[in-house]
Amino acid sequence: MHSLVRRYLKTGVGFLALGLGLGLWMMADRELRQRFPSPYLVSAHTHAIFVGFVMMMILGVALWLFPRPAKGDTRYSPRAANVAYWLVACGTAGRVAGELARQVSSVTWLRAGTVMTGIVQVAGLAVFFYTMWSRIRPLGSQTREAQGERF
Repeated sequence: MHSLVRRYLKTGVGFLALGLGLGLWMMADRELRQRFPSPYLVSAHTHAIFVGFVMMMILGVALWLFPRPAKGDTRYSPRAANVAYWLVACGTAGRVAGELARQVSSVTWLRAGTVMTGIVQVAGLAVFFYTMWSRIRPLGSQTREAQGERF
């Protein structure tokens, strides 16, 4: 397993731990103190779990399992996959931090920063799928399909 794949997967596990911690905090606050979580805390929890954990795991496994780039493939770039990692990881960490900070402040720079980190997340996902698009191709299945095998 390549080091970039391990980084995607381990970062995903880190975001899972963060998301579970936030979820436990919200549940304990609700059940023990009768305080319901703010929409910002819910958003931070959701982004930690769905983007930080689920998407990082999907991206890492895709990078690991998809067929190698074809010879002469100019679209796939390990460098772009690395850039995508940093954009998604930093965008998600910033988004979670921004959402948590928004619970106590509504200053303009914090609101703008939270929006910017969301844009960074989307950009990271776009870079990843752009560079991986050429690796989504049949590899051996064309022969099996031609012989009548159905999936």
